[in-house]
Amino acid sequence: MAAQITNVDPSWKKVGVLELDWSGREPSTTDELGHVEPLRLTHHSWNGDLAHANFDWVLPRSYRVLGRLPLLHDQRSNRYTSCWRLGDQLARQRAWVRGEHDWQAPGALELTPEELGQVLDDAAPSQKTVRSLKATGLAEVDGDRLTAVFPNLRSLTLDGNLGEFLNSGKLNRLSQLKSLFISDLFGMTKADCLLPAEVPHLEYLDLHSVPAEYAHAMRARWRSEVRHGTSVDISKARKPEWVQENLENPLQDWDGREHITAARYKKAVGQFTKTKRDIRSTLDSQPDESTLARLSDLGREYALAFNRLDGRSRSSRLRSERSCLPPSTL
Repeated sequence: MAAQITNVDPSWKKVGVLELDWSGREPSTTDELGHVEPLRLTHHSWNGDLAHANFDWVLPRSYRVLGRLPLLHDQRSNRYTSCWRLGDQLARQRAWVRGEHDWQAPGALELTPEELGQVLDDAAPSQKTVRSLKATGLAEVDGDRLTAVFPNLRSLTLDGNLGEFLNSGKLNRLSQLKSLFISDLFGMTKADCLLPAEVPHLEYLDLHSVPAEYAHAMRARWRSEVRHGTSVDISKARKPEWVQENLENPLQDWDGREHITAARYKKAVGQFTKTKRDIRSTLDSQPDESTLARLSDLGREYALAFNRLDGRSRSSRLRSERSCLPPSTL
């Protein structure tokens, strides 16, 4: 696959990338590309649009700059993506043209927590053909078993629910790993750091809402690799006290989120905690004919409090997030 850089945006640290309708043996010069055309997409909901988007401006270490060609498209794209995945859209488009409308990338696996638990059973065989693994909503995952069952991973996404990541240092076994995304998993320490010498092909390191000790150590270890083609994005480093405070906090995902200030988040958590305490107190008392009315009043006060908070922000995104709070969280 090949692409052309159409523009550079230093303020956003993005580059416009126009994918080309080309595949073949890796060229060493632009002349070896021959005649090239932009890739147009008609698969699924695409309607002949160019495969043109703004990418992170860190060029992944496996990509090569061949040279210059006359610009094939001079308009800026209004689409954004974080990761360079050249070849993915080309493969999907060509599969669509062949009539393979349910095409899936070979070696990709997406599992629920229950499915991952079954796969990582002690008796489970190694799955060497799996190259990409994604699992979300995890309460616990064992890096020792994961790397034993999936030794050839190139992409790994683990999304927890304030879950525990055991033996995370075993990820250093994954010598072919190119992208690692971990969020809302805990239990890792600086001793579990991923090492550049062990995973030399890593191009994406994304850590969000992980232990502060682990986050700081990983940032220090990988910061110097950015110039070699590793994109490093680490945010929401959590201290142990935060984890304990948020085990029963359904609003914990709001902490540090864009458009939600720290003060507003603190007030929202305070209101949730107060309402939950009042509801439990009401339910623990001897029920009588006033119980239902009291619960209704508490629910109304809760909604009004959040509406007042919402009124202090003109962000429609924040309004939609708050309106989706499930009553069952109380």
